[in-house]
Amino acid sequence: MTSPSDESAVSELQDLITESGTVSEFLNELALFAARTISPAIGHPVECAVALRRRRRTITIAGSSEEARALDQIEQALGAGPCMLALETNTTVLLNDVNGDPRWPDFQRELTARGYHAVLGIPLELGKDSWAALDLFAPAAGAFTPASIAIAEDFARIAGDALRLAVRIGTAQLLAEDLKAAMISRSTIDLACGAIMAQNRCSQEAAFAILTRASNSRNKKLHLVAEELLLGLSGNVPPGARFEA
Repeated sequence: MTSPSDESAVSELQDLITESGTVSEFLNELALFAARTISPAIGHPVECAVALRRRRRTITIAGSSEEARALDQIEQALGAGPCMLALETNTTVLLNDVNGDPRWPDFQRELTARGYHAVLGIPLELGKDSWAALDLFAPAAGAFTPASIAIAEDFARIAGDALRLAVRIGTAQLLAEDLKAAMISRSTIDLACGAIMAQNRCSQEAAFAILTRASNSRNKKLHLVAEELLLGLSGNVPPGARFEA
């Protein structure tokens, strides 16, 4: 059974999903909520960044502050750090003293320059094709104790469930938009073929072949050539050239 605090976190994360228009918006709200929720357990105000990787998409980074986002972007650019290792190994990674741990010297110099001395990277379970991690930045070395790490990991488990749902909703929306765009493109091509058939008194197959040759010769996508033809016929732009066999 979940504790009252867990139930509260689940409820708030569900509200964030419904109130966010995109996955990126949800990530920013998640980072803010994580920093606000975990800071009391740490005993210091922490900042949080969230890094999300999806297959065939660029990595998305959000943060509870511009500084947290910048630090995570630096870590991604360097290709090494607690969050990167948490993503790669799917395990919690602790850097509890930037001055006493030699693993990531370049990133640790950036942390020190900004006044952060401890970092905790926690993976979020998303299933196949998506990977994410929380990056928690604390101002004091040794800020992350076993008890506070356990609390942060418990939060990450709940946050992972919410993010997984948000990603699924976002993917479904993208698929719907892609399908709508494909249907619009198909309709445009069909209309253009009809216009070519009328111009040239030819079959639909021949009209499509004419449109395809025009697409290849102009090095433009088929639906864009079809749009140009229809715009020319409507008088919105000067007709370029008659589409002839």
